[in-house]
Formats: sequence, C-alpha cells, structure tokens
Amino acid sequence: MKTLPLILLAALPLPLFAANAKPEIERPAASAQANAALHTVRQIPEACTRIEGRFTGEAGAPYDMQLVRTSEQCQPRAMFLDFAKVNPSEANGWKLNEVVRIPSAACRSQQALVEVWRKPAGQQVALDGQGQNRVYLEDAKAQAATGRLAALPAYAAKLDVQGSSCR
Repeated sequence: MKTLPLILLAALPLPLFAANAKPEIERPAASAQANAALHTVRQIPEACTRIEGRFTGEAGAPYDMQLVRTSEQCQPRAMFLDFAKVNPSEANGWKLNEVVRIPSAACRSQQALVEVWRKPAGQQVALDGQGQNRVYLEDAKAQAATGRLAALPAYAAKLDVQGSSCR
C-alpha cells in the first residue's frame, strides 16, 4: 500500500518538467531598472544584435524591448528571427537559451521576463589546432559557388511582464 503513493509522486513531476524547458544559461536577476532608463538586456554577438529594454511607467505597456544592430561592420554568423513567426519550442528543434529577469526599480512587484531561444544550425564546426573556428575566404567562395552554404543558427526573443501595475 505504501509503494503506490510513492509511485504516483514520482510520476507527477515528469509532465511539469517537460512543459518548462531548462535554460542553457542560468544567471541571477539583473539589477533593478528605473523607468525610462535604457539598458542592455542581452547581447548576441553571433547575430550582431543587442536586445535593449526600458520600463515605460505606463500601465498598458509597462516595458518596451527592441533589437539593435551592434555595428554596421559586424558580419552576422546567426539570424535573429521574429518570435511570433517562428514560434520556438523544443519540439521544433529550438533550445531555451536564457531567461533574463529585469526587476523594476519603481515598482518592486513588477519584472520584465525575456526568453531568448536558440536554434542550432546542426552543422559540425571544424576547429583548427588552436581550437578556433576559422572561415577562409577561398573556402567560403568555393562553397557558395557549389551552393553548399551552411545553415545559420537562429535566435528569437519573447517579452513578458509579470507582476501588478503600481499605479
């Protein structure tokens, strides 16, 4: 009789963990941000993209997030895609890369949650003797000429605001 409840308890957490993906990168919450203070949420050098955000202080849209190109000279090695169009999930080959938590300094019960998802390209990266991934111009031109360009990894981000409005 005592083994039945233990079996049931052992079976309960499985669906809960399957629904909530574990992020590849785990960090503590960011420092609290004041209203209208523009700050970097996350930088993704491979995609030449920086996610910027700010608390607005408005009840209807308490947090604003935008993607900013890091440099005109940057050559992206990954794409940043629209979350709503690609609908990332582990079932579709995406990995939850990180969940960034940004608390509001003006409203301690409110925080912005940014989920960053990553879709690996699936190709093997060849490392040289120094452990670096090097791309040589002539090799890249030859691949392009034959139509054998490697797929690029992709990123997508979703914003959610948790907590009550402090008005």
